[in-house]
Amino acid sequence: MYIFSDRLYKRDEIELDDTKKQVIFTTLDNEDINNWLREHNFPETFIEDIHNEDQSIAYEENEKFKLAILKYFVKDEEDELLYHAQNIVIILTEKKFIFLAQDPRTIKAVTNKLYRRYKPTDSIEYIMYVVIDIMVDHTMTIIDLIDDRLEEIEDNIFDESIDENDVQKNLYFARRTLNRISKISVQHNDVINKIINHFPINVRKKLKYEFIDLKEHLSFLINESKSYLDRTGYLQNLMMGFLSNRMNQAMQRLAAISLIFLPLTFIVGNYGMNFKNMPELDWKYGYLAVWIINLAIAWFIFKWLKKKKWI
Repeated sequence: MYIFSDRLYKRDEIELDDTKKQVIFTTLDNEDINNWLREHNFPETFIEDIHNEDQSIAYEENEKFKLAILKYFVKDEEDELLYHAQNIVIILTEKKFIFLAQDPRTIKAVTNKLYRRYKPTDSIEYIMYVVIDIMVDHTMTIIDLIDDRLEEIEDNIFDESIDENDVQKNLYFARRTLNRISKISVQHNDVINKIINHFPINVRKKLKYEFIDLKEHLSFLINESKSYLDRTGYLQNLMMGFLSNRMNQAMQRLAAISLIFLPLTFIVGNYGMNFKNMPELDWKYGYLAVWIINLAIAWFIFKWLKKKKWI
């Protein structure tokens, strides 16, 4: 539990005070918050939305409350390039900013960053901007991480020691994450437009440039995620082309070996026939002559294949 109130930053039990401004961070299942919301006539439809794990990004409001449901990306334990989007709930009243998340680690990450930027004189609306900006910056770091990994894959894609399965898995997870970021950033952009439009005129004027900056960051995320999606597709095609080329080289070597032994097999097959009138069978140097012919043919074919760069 975290509360920013006046000059206090506490990790303690939440003490809600209707007379003072409070910035509260806690989990979705916190009963103190849920009871306080119900006591202050928080709509039941809003409560259903914030506890619905499948709830999509949305913005709703009534006379007392503003409710925004956004997404925060959390890294999967399976791979560093795979991120899942979990619901984040932001509730605004005249004197309260309430941030709800399922994972305490998300709450800790956001509050630690807010602590460095928080001032007691900040308005509730400005705090909302700061928190959303922190979430967007977090997504931008994911984009930077994926960019670095794609650079690494591209630099090493023709390395003989590279693990093809590992590369394919990383590209797959990167595509899934980028696709989510692209879709969610578009939805976040729409919600932020609604938030701005529902602020009073004086607040809109005061935070005009802050939200312009936020929208620019979201536009950057949308464009970059789509660009990197194309890049992962290019790398997948490049990787498949490399594997196909390596397979073709292996088949080429097998064909070259077969080409060397094919005429030798023909000669040996001839002398494996059981005919009586085969002069070479009675010749003293017949066995040696066949060996010399076989070696000469093999050497000639080998040199020809070497010249053609088949082996």
